[in-house]
Amino acid sequence: MKQRALIVALAGLTMTASTAAMADVVVKLGFAGPLTGPVSHLGKDEQYGAQLALDDANAKGVVLGGQKVRFELMPEDDQADPRTATTVAQRLVDAGVKGVVGHVTSGAAIPASRIYEQAGVPSITPSATSPKLTQQKFKTTYRVIANDMQQGAAMARFATEALKAKRIAVIDDRTAYGQGLADALVDNLKRLGVTPVGREFTNDKATDFSAILTRLKAAKPDAIFYGGMDAQGAPLLRQMKQLGIDAKYLGGDGVCTTEMIKLAGPAINADVFCTQAGIPMDKMPAGKSFNERFLKRFSTPVQLYAPYSYDAASALIEAMKLADSADPARYLPLLQKVSFKGVTGTVAFDASGDIREGGVALYQHQSGKWLFRP
Repeated sequence: MKQRALIVALAGLTMTASTAAMADVVVKLGFAGPLTGPVSHLGKDEQYGAQLALDDANAKGVVLGGQKVRFELMPEDDQADPRTATTVAQRLVDAGVKGVVGHVTSGAAIPASRIYEQAGVPSITPSATSPKLTQQKFKTTYRVIANDMQQGAAMARFATEALKAKRIAVIDDRTAYGQGLADALVDNLKRLGVTPVGREFTNDKATDFSAILTRLKAAKPDAIFYGGMDAQGAPLLRQMKQLGIDAKYLGGDGVCTTEMIKLAGPAINADVFCTQAGIPMDKMPAGKSFNERFLKRFSTPVQLYAPYSYDAASALIEAMKLADSADPARYLPLLQKVSFKGVTGTVAFDASGDIREGGVALYQHQSGKWLFRP
């Protein structure tokens, strides 16, 4: 009886070992962005985009080093705050994530990038557009969207050539993103021989813009550009109308959102324009099907950056497949060789970590929607 019990026990151990060998290896990827606060809708949008990429990879099955792996997303809330972002970055590193999708804002991405560089963990941002992010020349820092210099150049040409604006005022929220975008616009305007009639500053928590708008009203601008996010961009637009400022309203991708339309209410009209890094979703190679699957999976429409978040997560996975390993030390060098057709277009990086084929699109508000202007 003892011998039989021993045989049964050994068989059980063998089955347990076999089951363990067959079990999927879990590979954790981090996501970092504002999941609470005024721009949490953008953070959740990107979180869902990354999650959909992992869902798709898991459904197809990925084998690394001869073992099937299952990807799990570890989301962290950086509140779009630089200091919180570094804490979040360290938390993700300590948790052993093999790569990070994020951060959402430039102000958070820039300080967090140093943490990832020191740890050797690759991070790919879907939406942080400040040129300063990749100018640091960190080996672990990548971006799947066009940067602010490209947006600034596009808006400067549009404002002066299409809108015939000559008296352009500029406001920014003093964040890395907002100020970077405004600086890019000003630099490009000067190249076109246009000097702004006013330059004002606010912050990304402000709600009252009456003082700076009153000063700008005296300069009689025919266009006002705002560098910042929709949470401040919308009340700024409302207060422009309240003060009787009839200038065209210009912004970057931070105000090019469905939330901007909701928050601005009746103040938003056909005199509101914005640039967006990348191309319209309906012009993306896989944009239509992505939008349908996203809506079905999360019961909410794409806000803005979800397709880029999907491609950022996919790029990390593609590099792992090239390296046949989820070890950051092994797959990081392969990110330079990644090239695939993503939702947004061809995903491939230059030597600095920027996307090779980043485009810029321009939109105008009409009848409750952002309409692409070819």
